[in-house]
Amino acid sequence: MPITIKSARELKLMEESGRILEAVHDELGKALRPGMSTLDIDRMGEEIIRSYGCIPSFLNYNGYPASICVSVNEEVVHGIPSKKRILREGDIVSLDAGVIYKGYHSDAARTYGIGEISKEAEQLIRVTRECFFEGIKYAKSGNHLFDISRAVARHAEKHGYGVVRDLCGHGIGTKLHEDPQIPNYEMERKGPLLKPGMTLAIEPMVNMGTWEVEWLDDDWTVVSKDHSLSAHYENTVVITDGDPKLLTLGVRQSKG
Repeated sequence: MPITIKSARELKLMEESGRILEAVHDELGKALRPGMSTLDIDRMGEEIIRSYGCIPSFLNYNGYPASICVSVNEEVVHGIPSKKRILREGDIVSLDAGVIYKGYHSDAARTYGIGEISKEAEQLIRVTRECFFEGIKYAKSGNHLFDISRAVARHAEKHGYGVVRDLCGHGIGTKLHEDPQIPNYEMERKGPLLKPGMTLAIEPMVNMGTWEVEWLDDDWTVVSKDHSLSAHYENTVVITDGDPKLLTLGVRQSKG
C-alpha cells in the first residue's frame, strides 16, 4: 500500500487523538505503584480512554484481549494484563496504548520504574527514550526513512544494548498500522523519502542484553530471549516542512 499523506483536516483529528492519548499516559504513569495488578492498569486505561469519548485502538485488534499492553521487566511488548501479575518494587513496566478519535488513531508507549529501581534499569529506560529523540532528528522532509532507523540503532548500540529486530514502528492514520514499516536497526538501503503530511509511530524497543526475542505460549507476549530487561518508548509523529510534530508528547516534555 502507498504511504498516505494526511490532509490538514486529518492532521487536526490526529492531533486531538494524540493529545488525548498523552493525557491517558500521564494519568496511568501517576497511578502506578507496587501492589497493582496489570489488569488494574488495563481497566483504568480503558476507563480514561472512554471518558474522552474515544475507543481503545488495541482492544480486540487482531484478537488482542485488552486496551493497554502491559509488559513487565523482560517482556518487550504485547504483555496481556492479568489480575495475577502484580507489580513489585524494582520492576519496570512498559505501557503501550492507542486511541481512536473520530476514526483516527494515535499510538504511544512509555516505560516506568516501580518504586526504586536499579541504576542499570534507570539507564535502559533513559537511553531508550534518547534513542527516539536521536531518531527524530532525521524525521524531516527530504531525509529518508532509514535515516531514523540508523540513528536509533547507533545510539542504543553505543551503550551496549540490543535493538529488537523482529518488531518495528509503522505508519498510522485511519488504521493503527499503515505503511511504512520503520525498523529500529540499521538498514543498507535508504528507504522511502520523507514528505510533509506523513504520520509515523516511531518506537524504539531496546533490550539490556541480546536483540533476540521469543513469543510466549499466549502468542502475544514478546520477551527478550536472554530474559534481560527491555524498555519501549513511542510517539506518533507528523513529518512537516521543518521539525517533526509530536502528537503524543507536549512541548514541555519533548526536549530530548
